[in-house]
This record gives sequence, structure tokens and C-alpha cells, in this order.
Amino acid sequence: MSPRSSHPTLLVFLLSLFVSTSIAQAKVPPNATFQFKNEGYFGEFLYVEYGATYRFFSEIFVSSAPFTICFYNTTPNAYTLALRMGRTDTRWMTLRWVWEANRGNPVGENATFTFGGDGNLVLANADGRVAWQSNTANKGVVGFRLLPTGNMVLHNSKGNFVWQSFDYPTDTILVGQSLRVGGPNKLVSRLSEKENKDGPYSLVIESKGSMSLYYKSKTSPKPRLYYTSGNFVDINNVTFEFEEDVEAGAYFLRFNPYIIARTFYNASLTFIRLEMDGNIKLYTHNLKLVRVAFVLTYSFFDRETPRNEDECQLPSRCGTFGLCEDSQCVACPTKNGLAGWSASCAPEKLTSCKPSNFHYYKIVGVDHFLCKYTSGEAIKESACEKKCTADCKCLGYFYNRETSSCWAANELRTLTKVANSTHVGFIKAPN
Repeated sequence: MSPRSSHPTLLVFLLSLFVSTSIAQAKVPPNATFQFKNEGYFGEFLYVEYGATYRFFSEIFVSSAPFTICFYNTTPNAYTLALRMGRTDTRWMTLRWVWEANRGNPVGENATFTFGGDGNLVLANADGRVAWQSNTANKGVVGFRLLPTGNMVLHNSKGNFVWQSFDYPTDTILVGQSLRVGGPNKLVSRLSEKENKDGPYSLVIESKGSMSLYYKSKTSPKPRLYYTSGNFVDINNVTFEFEEDVEAGAYFLRFNPYIIARTFYNASLTFIRLEMDGNIKLYTHNLKLVRVAFVLTYSFFDRETPRNEDECQLPSRCGTFGLCEDSQCVACPTKNGLAGWSASCAPEKLTSCKPSNFHYYKIVGVDHFLCKYTSGEAIKESACEKKCTADCKCLGYFYNRETSSCWAANELRTLTKVANSTHVGFIKAPN
């Protein structure tokens, strides 16, 4: 290589070294750092989501109405660092948790939330064990801001975001927040009101350009699809938007590209939630009404809206086992026929996996929640039975005699009543 040709390479090296050194030297000013300890009195609001107790940070730079950063817990000494959404001028409004740092990895009393001089956000237990961090140490961060949109950001000296909470959603998205291919593409439900762990449901923006919903069973090796938008619309980026139509005197809530709700008041205080039951719901609040909580404005699985999905498509609509029709749990299938449904309805437990110790009983005109959005396996009905019989985890199989499609089910849960008698189900029962 000639001396002349080496000059550009040397220039690039020196430039990259200069940039790296500049970033490494950028520090958070001492007056912009903070540390909050999880201690002291609990908040006094009457209505808090999940029945939680909470401690909030009163400092103005970690609050931006209607959002405040808090520690909250639903079980003793198991705290989550979260973003709270709700008005503080009334005690009658339910406070909602719309972002969480450490779901599934709680901290205890005297835990600390620190923004240090190196630009890293760190949540640590009292003994120093790190439960969560932003991983932004020495990356040019000079400041922290909680924006009026509910986006918590770390920025560099030019104001560009180095890190933002909008890129790390849990089960909720706010107005202006996006899910996209190549970025944050997923919501995961909460397990239960008391247990703040990942639940079995997820909403995913797929690389193929569709929005899909999955149910993760303990007995299945991979999540099972219970809804997909398919290829009708190419969805690579969905943004939750709020817009005003001055001429119509209305406000629209848009899960771009779809308008999903219309209100006649400013509904910027709004969020979309993947619920614990796998449904997608939108909640809004009218700022002019003091004593009204968040209102359920839209539900994706809802029998009241003809274009929406029926609630029977939700895997756990009827609990462990049940027959669903028109969004209602109408019967408990048994080997002796259909009985009245109750929450205790469950398939009979098998005492043995040997084929000689169980049989199948038949249900006509029924689909499993897998049937609507998965193609099933193209095999004969006898082969479908054989497949389920050979699998100890299989509790029953479902067959479409028109399309010769087979679905073997490791969990039964909600079955949907259909008018077509060629859709049949076969449930294992002990002899």
C-alpha cells in the first residue's frame, strides 16, 4: 500500500478515536444526578391498580403530570419500579401502572434507583445487587427527562435520545408509542394482579408484516397462535396516535393504520393494554370529569362490535375447559354430554397414558381456539387420533372433515360452538 493510500485510513481511525473519546468524556453534571431510596410512608390515593401500595418521588424532574415514577408492590417486600399514570388533583381516580423496569425481578425495602455521573440508570437492592439498568454507562448521556408523553429518556449533549422507556414496553403502550419490526415489537401480559411476572399472552409485530397474538402453554414447546391480522395489511410499524377533527368536533384514537375509537372529549390521557386474559383494551379519561375513572373505550375481543373478534376466541375465556358461544360460556363438555358450565369445569384427569386405559368422547360442531388462525395438519382423521394417542401430553384432538385438517391440543381451555357439524372434537377420558 502506498503512503498516499494510507492517509484516508489513518484519518478515519483518528476521527473515530476522537468521537469515542468525546463520548467517554461526556458526564452527567452533579446537579443532574439523583438517587432515591425505597423507604418511608406509602401514598394516600384510594384507588390504585392491582390494589398496590406505592411510594412516589416528589422531585419535579421525575414527575411530569400525569406521570410519576414510583416503587409499588402487591406482595410484601417485592417492589417494582414503575411509571404511574393518573391525575393527582382527585383521590377518586384509579392510578394505573403503564411502564415497569423490573417485572419478574422485584426489589426489597431500601432498594435504590440511581442516575449516576456515568449516565447509567440503575435499580439495585439494598445489598447492591442490580435488578435492572439502562446499560448506558459512558455512552454520552448528560441528562434525564420524563416527558409529558410518559416517555422516560436519557439524552446526550445535543438532545438526542440515547435511551428511552418507549423502546422497552411491558404490557402497555401510550399515545405516541410504537411497536415495529426491527425495534420494540412485543407486549407481554401480566401473570395476575398479585404476581407481577410475565403472563402467557403476547402481542407481536411479525417480520412478515402482521400483528399476531400468542398464548404460551406450560405443556406446549412454543407459543400457540390465537389471532393474526394475516397479510391483509402490511403492518411493519404501528403507532398509537391521538388526533382531533375540528370540523366533526370529535377526537380519534388510531392504532395506525386503524382508527379504533372515537370520543367527544380530549382523550390524550389514554393507553392500550394487553390484558391478563389475552384481550387488547383501550382506556381513556375525560380530563373535565373529576370523579370518573378510566373508561373502557375499546376492546378487541368484544361481541358488541360486529367487526371485532368474539370473546370465545380468547383461550381462557371459559377457564380450564368450557364451551363458548356468542362470547358466553354455555356448557361444560363431559363424556355423558354437555353439563352446565361453571368455573370449576375441567377435563377428567387421566390415570395412565396407556391407550388401553382411556377412550375419546366426541363433541360435534366445535372448534379449539387454535383452529381459526392456524391451518392444522393435513392428515386423515384416523392419523389425527393416532397422533394424539401417542402423545401423553395431548388431551384431545380437533378435526375439520371438509378440509381434512387436524389439531392436537395439549390444553383444551375454551372451545367455540360452530354451526358446521363437520367440525368435531375428541376429548380423552379415563375408562
